[in-house]
Amino acid sequence: MKLIIQIPCYNEANTLEIALNDLPKQIDGIDTIEYLIINDGSRDNTVEVAKRWGVHYVVNFKNNKGLAKGFLAGLDAAVRNGADIIVNTDADNQYSGEDIEKLVRPIIEGKSDIVIGERPIDQTEHFSPLKKKLQHFGSWVVRRASKTNIPDAPSGFRAFSREAAMRMNVVNEYTYTLETIVQAGRNKMAITSVPINTNPELRKSRLFNSMFGYVKKSMLTIVRAFIMYRPLKFFTMAGAVSIFIGAGIGVRFTYFWLRGTGNGHIQSLILASMMIVVGVQTIVVGLQGDIIAANRKLLEDIQYRVKRLDYEMTEKSDGHTDVVKDDVNKADNK
Repeated sequence: MKLIIQIPCYNEANTLEIALNDLPKQIDGIDTIEYLIINDGSRDNTVEVAKRWGVHYVVNFKNNKGLAKGFLAGLDAAVRNGADIIVNTDADNQYSGEDIEKLVRPIIEGKSDIVIGERPIDQTEHFSPLKKKLQHFGSWVVRRASKTNIPDAPSGFRAFSREAAMRMNVVNEYTYTLETIVQAGRNKMAITSVPINTNPELRKSRLFNSMFGYVKKSMLTIVRAFIMYRPLKFFTMAGAVSIFIGAGIGVRFTYFWLRGTGNGHIQSLILASMMIVVGVQTIVVGLQGDIIAANRKLLEDIQYRVKRLDYEMTEKSDGHTDVVKDDVNKADNK
């Protein structure tokens, strides 16, 4: 069984070697461990540090494309190079490398396809009280949207089986962490979490410039993912609210009309009609969205089958591939 540990990198020359040194060299049940970095348009010597250390594969983007695209490119490169399990971790050494064994164990034992590391958020010193509350709230929202029990949704420390990696799709450009959980939960994939430890902070997070920006982007990502996978439920609830308000206003107008004073409340009748029409139209949009969502599932299944055939052909040809995104190659560590 082969494990590839991938690390998304953007100008990580100062911390990458520390993170790499913390990674495991062997794990019971794993025959081979290899290492891969995704160089997301770094302007420093991140790639040189990685190659000098002995990283096996380097995925190069000429320009910065963001965490989500880098994550998917890493999964694709890892699977193409024969990975049975892929672990994603950070270049700032936020996560403890020795906990990788905890992450991969449920996959090795066949109990899960996706495993997410649960950080001790309340005990993390460099998290402000506000950030801790927002992390808990965001994870609760993701649990509701995905119908999973993942306690730390924003955690980027996670492991994927080969099958799960081939089924991953991320459409937003912000981050992969939230959308992939909603996708996994709604597609009934086997997903779980394990408690992990974190290391002291080496640098500030680059994922967001302010707490407000983080909350805004995270909520938009969750809502968008929920609408993609459960459009009928979302728009039916929104439409029902509009119809309920319209009906309430209509009852109020009827009351005055029965008393003979309806002429002074024509505006209420107009508003009630508008609210009911808007509600019905919203539900119709939900029905259309549900058809699109069903079509999306068919396309995802086709995409999975194409990927599987592509990877099988790659394995039969030479056992590994020098995958090309912008520039992806097997690292020359000589």
